[in-house]
Amino acid sequence: MIIPKAERLQQVQEYYFSRKLAEVRALQAQGKHIVNLGIGSPDLPPSAATVQALAASAQQAVSHGYQPYNGTARLRQAMQQWYQQLYKVSLTEQEVLPLAGSKEGIFHISMAFLNPGDKVLVPNPGYPAYAAAARLAGAEAVSYTLSEATDWLPQQEELEGLLAQGGVKMMWINYPHMPTGKAADRNTLARLVELTQKHSLLLVNDNPYSLVLHQQPPLSLLSIAGAKANCLELNSLSKSHNMAGWRVGMVLGGQEYLNAVLAVKSNLDSGQLLPVQEAAVAALQNSHAWHTERNGLYAARQQLAQRLLTEIGCTFQPEQVGMFVWARVGEDVADVEAYLDELLYEHGIFLTPGKIFGSQGERYLRVSLCAPASELEEAIQRIKSTKEIITKV
Repeated sequence: MIIPKAERLQQVQEYYFSRKLAEVRALQAQGKHIVNLGIGSPDLPPSAATVQALAASAQQAVSHGYQPYNGTARLRQAMQQWYQQLYKVSLTEQEVLPLAGSKEGIFHISMAFLNPGDKVLVPNPGYPAYAAAARLAGAEAVSYTLSEATDWLPQQEELEGLLAQGGVKMMWINYPHMPTGKAADRNTLARLVELTQKHSLLLVNDNPYSLVLHQQPPLSLLSIAGAKANCLELNSLSKSHNMAGWRVGMVLGGQEYLNAVLAVKSNLDSGQLLPVQEAAVAALQNSHAWHTERNGLYAARQQLAQRLLTEIGCTFQPEQVGMFVWARVGEDVADVEAYLDELLYEHGIFLTPGKIFGSQGERYLRVSLCAPASELEEAIQRIKSTKEIITKV
């Protein structure tokens, strides 16, 4: 390069899956069958009505021009109604902002509210994009601890200690939590709202997993009394509606907050393709039976994933929400990442090391449920076959 990279890029690294999936593709190019249980990209299709709405809209000559930066009124209203019906949260149309996937919302929110030198509380373990977006905005990402010993929930004493150091402006939570699969209850969310209002923080919940293998009625941070005063929530159709590649998400909360996010967003994109928005309207009307059928498939896969984890000596909490299983690796394994590389290169099984989600994930791994049952069964059989060979030797 004839010019150096921007200094802000010194604070972030290439996304783990960008690099690791290149390794997987290289092995596949050599003719190896890799059982990919790493990434959470749904292999199941959207509903038939969703695809039909896309096709019907795409056939209209007027569907291919620029669209409003804040989405069509039909889409905002559909999202508004979805939140009312599913989460029992009343929103005005101005309290809903469609996004090209919720991941862009993480960046937009960070750019809208953070200044260089501000601090942001991020979960450890947690989605790496929260810390990356903070650093790109010039802010400091400060980790708070989640651990199995405290059921993967934030601890008030630690949070108070971090806040006492000053400079914290925003806090990220992600419940149901990825990667651990922990769902927070209403009391936990209420305590976090109270704490962040006491310290004048913006509290943001990233909530894309609440319809996948949920153990109770789905819960929204915005359902907590008074939460709109300082809270935003991201949601997405990627996981819950099998639309990861469609890039349809939303941010919800007070109108003044959303106006600030829109000021960033409108300078970075020119609206979303109308057929995709029309398809999202149809997807948000999927029946309860459609979601139940999808969850039935994930439940069967979850049982297979647990069998695989048992075969390789891992332990896990049985009631996890979302499309992953989070497990602790046996103490006989000295180097988890090296062990997972061995599984990939010697057995053709790709699993995700927990360390990419933070230091609290060092002794853990994550299995994705976004693969057919036959692939999970194949992985189990490969491990069993290896054990049989070792036993015979």
